Amino acid sequence: MGVHQRIDRLARRELTAVLPRRQFFPSEHDILHFEGLNGPDGIKRKSPGQDEPWHYVDPTDPTDTNLREMIKDHIYNLGVALAERNDKRAAFEAAWMAHAITDGLTPAHHYPLEEKLEQLRDGEGLETRNTHRKKIVLPGKSRRHQLRNNWEFWGAKGVMTTHVAFELGIATTLAATGRLQNTTPTGNDLVRVKNEGVEPLFEETLHRIAGLELYEEFSRAGWTRRLARDTKQLLIPEIVRIITLAWYESILAAEKRGKK
Repeated sequence: MGVHQRIDRLARRELTAVLPRRQFFPSEHDILHFEGLNGPDGIKRKSPGQDEPWHYVDPTDPTDTNLREMIKDHIYNLGVALAERNDKRAAFEAAWMAHAITDGLTPAHHYPLEEKLEQLRDGEGLETRNTHRKKIVLPGKSRRHQLRNNWEFWGAKGVMTTHVAFELGIATTLAATGRLQNTTPTGNDLVRVKNEGVEPLFEETLHRIAGLELYEEFSRAGWTRRLARDTKQLLIPEIVRIITLAWYESILAAEKRGKK
């Protein structure tokens, strides 16, 4: 639905205001090349269950580090690519980092999907979902059990049905929204990134968004005016701000490498 692409565009334009003179950074066009079929979602279609990025995170569990470490790796790799002026690698890292941050801050990705899938798949791990059929059709101990599992996942108000419907609500709201406010990082944000890195700001934003309980409200009442308002005024602006700051941290790292 183009949500990731629009968020990337907004973040790249915000970055222009803080980009140091003569510092290389990939263009909007180059970053967007690594979205869609060339992005993390494309991997799921090309090679299901194999090296798929898993962009889910439990905001209440500090030991759930997979996504957090993934973002750190992208920040580091982008810094190296920028220092080396490796255009393609920098665009790839910038795009995939932005995708991971967007998913990680989106409330639908705070649902414990891995645990639910293992439950519905009788303990089988994610790595066993290695064909398109296995990703779509859940197993069961009997035909009746299989039908029940698939209904719980794909049926009305099912796990994945709710997930997709929530993200469709975000996409529809964003498509109908003009200029967004409050997407620009503050001076204090930039100072904090210089001193602490973006990780503390990501964590604060993650908990702030989780505290809004947007996904819980959607599960109960569907897409409401409050959800549409908070998506426009809080959720998307916060995501854009954190992506911009994460890219900024990579730029600072590249500058340090250039001075060695």
